[in-house]
Amino acid sequence: MIIALAVVFLAGSPPVWIRGAGIGAGAAVAAVAVRAGVNVAGPIWNGTAARRRSGVLFYALAGGIAAATAGPWLVLVLLGAGAIELTWRGLARGGLALHLWPLAAAVAPAGTGALAWTALKVGALAFGGGFVSVPLTQSDAVSTYHWMTHAQFLKAVPLGQVTPGPVVGTVAVVGYAAAGFPGAALAAFVAFAPSFSFILFGAAHFERLLPIEHVTAFLAGAAPAAAGAIIGSAATLATALSQTWQYGFLAVSAVVVVALRRSVVLMLIAAGVAGAAARLLGAPV
Repeated sequence: MIIALAVVFLAGSPPVWIRGAGIGAGAAVAAVAVRAGVNVAGPIWNGTAARRRSGVLFYALAGGIAAATAGPWLVLVLLGAGAIELTWRGLARGGLALHLWPLAAAVAPAGTGALAWTALKVGALAFGGGFVSVPLTQSDAVSTYHWMTHAQFLKAVPLGQVTPGPVVGTVAVVGYAAAGFPGAALAAFVAFAPSFSFILFGAAHFERLLPIEHVTAFLAGAAPAAAGAIIGSAATLATALSQTWQYGFLAVSAVVVVALRRSVVLMLIAAGVAGAAARLLGAPV
């Protein structure tokens, strides 16, 4: 389904109302990212003792700044937050089990493997929620490989949100922009392969990890950083807006999905309909 929508929205000359719908929905996704981040942050904050909340704020702030500014390096900040918490609790003696392989997340491979590598990063390293993948994907798709423009990427994110499945499905739209239908199929397969593999082959062992002190300590740092990163991804989405009227859509969306906590999917659909109407009435794109 998401690939079919990608064909419609990323076609060379889509109808005027289709372009308006994509631009309208794209204007709302920054608010959706904030809502997603708040949903993750709330339980973390409520479950943290008052004396440790300053640390949670530090990790969240670090994740938010990294998501807004660091692009593909975000994963190192998430791992670093976990490592700091391990060290703070005195559990890192004997050397941290962190190696240099995550540095590869920021390395741009050449050749035909670029799309597969981007999809793998999204599927394997987007810890904490789908919107953490936004800075990782946007950096490669727009800035490094130029598969898409910022405006096209803004259309891709709501397509991943409104179709069945997680927002990580956005990578299929990126794949379509890069290499047509084969690229979309490849990107989707590679992005979802890690999570499916973890569940199929590791689900029976997950509960054994919960009592391990090192695991809980690492998550105590990495989880708040991930929540901050989800909220921080809204900055990259908001700065990609190009028309003044889109900021009005964003403001309304923020009230509806963040303040009033209404349905995200319905809000995106409504923003798409409003965008189509605005374009038909002559709004610039």
